[in-house]
Amino acid sequence: MKAFEIVSPDGIDALNLADRPTPEPGPGEVLVRMRANSINFRDLSTILDPEPRGIPYPRIPNSDGAGEVIATGPGVTEWKTGDRVASTFFRNWDSGGISAAVMASALGGATDGVLAEEVVLPERGLVAIPDYMSFEEAATLPCAALTAWRSLVEEGKLRAGETVLLLGTGGVSIFALQIAKMHGATVIQTSSSDEKLARVRSMGADHCINYRETPEWQDAVMEITGGIGADHVVEVGGGGTLARSAGAVRVGGHIALIGILTMDRIDPTLLMRKSVRMTGIYVGSRQMFRSMLRAFEAHEIRPVIDRTFPLNEAREAFHHMERAGHFGKITISL
Repeated sequence: MKAFEIVSPDGIDALNLADRPTPEPGPGEVLVRMRANSINFRDLSTILDPEPRGIPYPRIPNSDGAGEVIATGPGVTEWKTGDRVASTFFRNWDSGGISAAVMASALGGATDGVLAEEVVLPERGLVAIPDYMSFEEAATLPCAALTAWRSLVEEGKLRAGETVLLLGTGGVSIFALQIAKMHGATVIQTSSSDEKLARVRSMGADHCINYRETPEWQDAVMEITGGIGADHVVEVGGGGTLARSAGAVRVGGHIALIGILTMDRIDPTLLMRKSVRMTGIYVGSRQMFRSMLRAFEAHEIRPVIDRTFPLNEAREAFHHMERAGHFGKITISL
């Protein structure tokens, strides 16, 4: 079977398309024929800079994939051949709080990922995917969608009528827009592109801010909210955005701090004075994933895919992510 491998610190073009033997599922394991992957910024970062992360060579990248069960190991009771499934970001975070052991089970980093035609995963490292979704759509869910869901619903306790501030139009922000509107929230969204802002407005965003034209966008948020501020901020921006997010959130509001996109130093005084609750979000558990899927199915939420690449063009898919011009998710069809 074909699999892409990180084999050096030389970046995207050094990814190796290898022939590997088909893996065999052991006790409690499932063999999945992958049909699609999606790419996260974390996957790109791992490929560009593997050695500081302690990535051994060769390492199969990517955490997010969807496909069908083709074999099960001894003792597996939850899955059967032909089931349509998606990977969970962490191999062994079923429920409860995150731990060091859970973090060590992240796909495409601490362990091999899913950019391969056939992948063995634990029985409890999979979820059933909605019938109405394609494999490409389902492959976008494990990281970006669940990160947005945990930020707003699991941690933020989002309620109808609240105001959500979203930064940019990448995968997490677009899923957060869909989730916020599903819950009856008012959405303020930023981008440097008027074209992208027009697209999010068509998806339900209530207020749009071009941050190139309005660099002090926290002041615009305060004006839009009548001086109160946003109830929730999904902070996925780059350097300099966290301080502005702190300026844009209301007293007693919530900032969900996402992954490694935000590189910033901030005076904590503003957060303290506003009694802001800031939560570090690193995806979520299988239990959260399944709760999200029930909500998505009830509303027939469809992931937004920017572009799909065939497996032999996977390197170009990562270059497309690197150029940062996408809207929604980038997927790879296997």
